[in-house]
Amino acid sequence: MHVLLTNDDGIMAPGLRALYAALVEAGHTVLAVAPLRQQSGVGHSLTVFEPLRARTIEEPDFSGTGVHGTPTDCVKLGLGALAPRRPDLVMAGINLGPNVGPDIFYSGTVGAAAEGAHDAVPSMAVSHADHSGRVDLLAHARHAVALAGRIDWGRVAPRRVLNLNYPAGELAAARGLRVCPQSAAVWRNIYERRDDPRGDPYWWLTGDVPESSVRPGTDKALLAQGYVTLTPLRFEYTDDAALEALAAMDLAARA
Repeated sequence: MHVLLTNDDGIMAPGLRALYAALVEAGHTVLAVAPLRQQSGVGHSLTVFEPLRARTIEEPDFSGTGVHGTPTDCVKLGLGALAPRRPDLVMAGINLGPNVGPDIFYSGTVGAAAEGAHDAVPSMAVSHADHSGRVDLLAHARHAVALAGRIDWGRVAPRRVLNLNYPAGELAAARGLRVCPQSAAVWRNIYERRDDPRGDPYWWLTGDVPESSVRPGTDKALLAQGYVTLTPLRFEYTDDAALEALAAMDLAARA
């Protein structure tokens, strides 16, 4: 396969390097295009008022392009300018930290994969529920690459992202793979007010997701129980039920 590889943690991140190594080891052709700096939480944002600048990174075991931009910029640039041919797969990750439940809405990792899916390229986002970076992710990367190869993408509806999350710790300790829906739980926003050295206030976002709001059997619940989770995501935003409800109100006739 020809794979376009990206992430949101930056081109030097261990998760991306692990996926790159696993893909090459499996015999795939890899084009790595990733942000030059940390881009977590940028979602599907895009650079439109500045030019995109990039530099080539060549190392003994790695070759890629670092972009002064967002993960979505990287995928668009890869698909539109840098790839010598259309890739068979877009992979984003391995992200340091989970992307389940409400995280998906903000995730640059998922946003990058969504851009590939938007262009009708099979796409997978991969994350590990550990922010420390102390776990060697090569085993997780090998598992993700093998899983991507086993999936019959022709049976997955077009313009979908497969969102893969690994529980914290070593892969050997995981309880197995579960295909499951996204949790509908939302973040409880908590901002800590602090003062800078000049006495001016600023706010630091903390917050959490109340456990009581996480439905059993969803991605966030199963990941916390030690399972590897796989969730298909779609990005058609039209709400069919609300569409029918609004049509029944005959709003156009009363405008």
